Amino acid sequence: MDEKRKFSRILFATGAQLTQADKAWTTKILDLSLNGALVDEPDSFTVDSSPIILSFTLQGSDIEVQMETRLIHQKSGHLGLRCEHIDVDSISHLRRMIELNTGDSSMLNRELELFIAEHESS
Repeated sequence: MDEKRKFSRILFATGAQLTQADKAWTTKILDLSLNGALVDEPDSFTVDSSPIILSFTLQGSDIEVQMETRLIHQKSGHLGLRCEHIDVDSISHLRRMIELNTGDSSMLNRELELFIAEHESS
């Protein structure tokens, strides 16, 4: 199977919250990248066209990571979320977490440059 991902994913099982307009759900992150996440589909999840905010707290700390996402796929009880916007503090924490899990800072720097380039044009 050809790997078409541009961003390294790390397995990251932790609780998270999804919010969209006036709706909120509790979920679990399955994996994470600079460009998004795969999460369990919450019970009674419904989607509209507005952004979905994914937020979670790093284990053992009070650091919250938050990203504005869009649903890119919904299948087999999972939601694929693409990051549309993330603040500097959140991406810094996320980058460090991925770096610690992959052990390859040069690859991660290339991915961060790609992430910035893709989001500057949108």
